[in-house]
Amino acid sequence: MRTPFLRPLAVAAVLPAALLTACGGESGDKAETGTGGGGNTIKVGILHSLSGTMAISEVTVKNSEQLAIDEINAKGGVLGKKLEPVVEDGASDWPTFAQKAQKLIKKDRVATVFGGWTSASRKAMLPVFERNKALLWYPVQYEGLESSPYIFYTGATTNQQIVPGLDYLKEKGKKRIYLVGSDYVFPRTANKIIKAYAKANGMQVVGEEYTPLGHTEYSTLVNKIGEQKPDAVFNTLNGDSNVAFFKQFKSAGFDAAKLPVMSVSIAEEEVKGIGVDNIKGQPVAWNYYQTTKGKANEDFVKAFQAKHQGAVTSDPMEAGYNAVHLWAAAAQKAGTTEVAAVKKAAAGLSLELPEGKVTIDGPTQHVYKTARIGVIQPDGLIKEVWASKEPIKPDPYLKSYPWAAGLS
Repeated sequence: MRTPFLRPLAVAAVLPAALLTACGGESGDKAETGTGGGGNTIKVGILHSLSGTMAISEVTVKNSEQLAIDEINAKGGVLGKKLEPVVEDGASDWPTFAQKAQKLIKKDRVATVFGGWTSASRKAMLPVFERNKALLWYPVQYEGLESSPYIFYTGATTNQQIVPGLDYLKEKGKKRIYLVGSDYVFPRTANKIIKAYAKANGMQVVGEEYTPLGHTEYSTLVNKIGEQKPDAVFNTLNGDSNVAFFKQFKSAGFDAAKLPVMSVSIAEEEVKGIGVDNIKGQPVAWNYYQTTKGKANEDFVKAFQAKHQGAVTSDPMEAGYNAVHLWAAAAQKAGTTEVAAVKKAAAGLSLELPEGKVTIDGPTQHVYKTARIGVIQPDGLIKEVWASKEPIKPDPYLKSYPWAAGLS
């Protein structure tokens, strides 16, 4: 079953007329966007789910973006002006993300927006940003097969996370794979890619199941997994559904030694919510961990934990933090917050950030990222067990992979 979010502009077609009117429609007012308003501050938008099923993941991304804003302001701001965040709650609801994005752009007149987590939220916002010629910085790994001139993607695309995760399973001799995901665009598109990879690499997909976001009953699904006897599970569940899945997975007698579950949406924050005893030893694929080596990360972790005692850092948090610093550097380089100038200045821009050197690829507006496979430790942190030799050039349409021909 295809979701209405698989095509970037399909959201507008399925939103109710009242919502399109609220979002300004195609005939929204013509006020200039991307300037952040006047005065001694520059307004920037932060738009994440602060309530609902995705809040378990997104609240801390909002906090890391706020940290980056505080750091930039402490050093004098951007173009001599302090950044003023305008924070909105997407409430784990995709039409709400579209409405709030329109508000930030047109009413608040922010210079840019940092936000989203699920691909459904991004797909809902995409036509809003394109229609208004405004910039969204999206901080979370996603399924690829997309690019937009008005989105910068600071999380991983497919060849920087999912493909390395599959390569790792293949190297470990895992040939029979069971796919488990939430029922929306990211898992469905990711699994389409995984099935193409499996076919070309001597692997077999022995099951494929989807559940709604927020789903909590997994005993039947876990039994199905047990019946198929896979070598590994590839998990694209999102949000608090992971809590229920891994608790019931363990209750059924499974653990990492018996059946590894490769996850691409579980980072340190989610481990806390799931409970480390339910998930220790399981592998994950990301580009950053709290334990990643380097002074930039030591400084980041120290600064974040000074503001949020006992907190952990994670890949999406770091990608959100990076997004703010990358935008600020591009605006400073451009000498303006005007969108076209920022986009031009951002192409090829490199910064040393907590995950290492991050460079913006101008043509795709994605970033070069180091792929890292980690294993969840008994203390809840993640230990890196494999990494790419250098940052990987983003290839959102998988053009360099013959097995992916036709997917896009």
